[in-house]
Parts: sequence; structure tokens; C-alpha cells
Amino acid sequence: MTQEIIVTREGPVLLITINRPEVRNALNRSASEGIARAMDELDADPTLAIGILTGAGKHFCAGMDLKAFLRGERVELEGRGLAGITETPPRKPVIAAVEGYALAGGCELVLACDLVVAAEDATFGIPEVIRGLIAGSGGLIRLPQRIPKQIALEYALTGAMLPALEARQWGMVNRLTAPGGALDGARELARVISANGPLAVQMTKRVMTESPSWPAQDIWARQRELLEQIIASNDAREGARAFAEKRAACWTGT
Repeated sequence: MTQEIIVTREGPVLLITINRPEVRNALNRSASEGIARAMDELDADPTLAIGILTGAGKHFCAGMDLKAFLRGERVELEGRGLAGITETPPRKPVIAAVEGYALAGGCELVLACDLVVAAEDATFGIPEVIRGLIAGSGGLIRLPQRIPKQIALEYALTGAMLPALEARQWGMVNRLTAPGGALDGARELARVISANGPLAVQMTKRVMTESPSWPAQDIWARQRELLEQIIASNDAREGARAFAEKRAACWTGT
């Protein structure tokens, strides 16, 4: 039986590959569960700093496997959402490496990731309305957070495709690559991030993710509380020592 989710360790990077190219990497229940297990592994292992989520073959993910849906399968995991990432994303950052189609649930997976590296000919979209559904795994919530609301509303209501070049212009895509180069581009970005202090990286993601929902009067107090945890860490002292001694830091994640 073909392994639907392939998990590969590349030093501090966990590469998670959706391996259902025969259906454009559309997700069934078992694939959704496989991604969730990989995200749990990413957070649990202190030697891992960052994840990359990608698809095998020519496409990232075409969303939910409609044949599986007709068989009664649900790809949303209880309390965690699609693939265990849309409602409960990991503490550590995840990069989406996108080739080809990232549609419907596939686009929602991309939006649940922290950074996006896409091939110039990649295509995004939340076309659920065309099939009488809605983008209920975060597309309607996160897309207007990533691109202007009126633009997001048009794509959501029409179900139209969003080319990677335009997604980049609106700020949804961090980096564009030549076709076939998205994974290498994501690896390079992951290499740069994973060289930094792991606690600082995780806390940076946390503050930038959570702070928009903090009450205005509490913003600085809440950030100060988290900042003090980093200042008190061994890694903060190691970073200062490494700078003074003109050497690379040896992070411990403590």
C-alpha cells in the first residue's frame, strides 16, 4: 500500500509530503490524520526547528477527496480541523512549498502555514461555492487576513482561481520560484530560519499570531511576560556569548 504521507527529516527540518499524486494529492481521512501526526512530531522533537509541507508530483493539494467524501469520510479532525493544522497549528513554523494546484482544502492548508514559497505557475483558490459548499477549514477566515478583504471576498464568492503571481502581489506568497523549484526555495528559507534561536523563533511566531486578538490595554503587558521568558533562557545568554566571541551559537532550546 502506498504511503499517503511521507515524513522525512533533513537536519532540523521536517519535510511532510502529501503522497497521493494520482488524485492531485486530495485528502482523505487517513492522509489528514497522517499530516496531523507529523505536526505533532514537529512540536514534540526538540531537535526539529521548522516544518515544510508539500505535495508529491505536479500539485500541492486539490483539497478534499470528493470520492472519499461520498463514502462518508470526513477529513476534519475533531478539535483540530483539517489535517490537524487549520484549527490547532503547531508552535513551530511551517512553510508551504507549492507547485501546481492548491485548491479548496489545499489552499486552506497553505493559509494555515506560516510562510509560502510557490512556483510562478502555481494556482490557489477556494472554489467550494461552485460545489455548493463553503471553505470551512479556515479559507473564509484566513484569506481576508492575508490579502485585502474585498479581493478575498471576490475570490470566495466567485470560486475563481488565484494565480501565484497575483497572490505574491497581494502578499499571500513570500517567495516565488521557477516551476519545479518551490521545494528547494522552501528548504533555503527553512535553513535560514532554523539557524536562529529555536525558542526565539517559536515565541516570535506566537506573538505575531496571537497579538492581533489581545485587548489593546493588555498588549504590552502580555508581550512583556513572554519576552521575560526568552530573556531568562539559556539560549538568550548563548546568543550574547556567541556574538561577543564571534562564533556560531550552539542552541539548546532551553
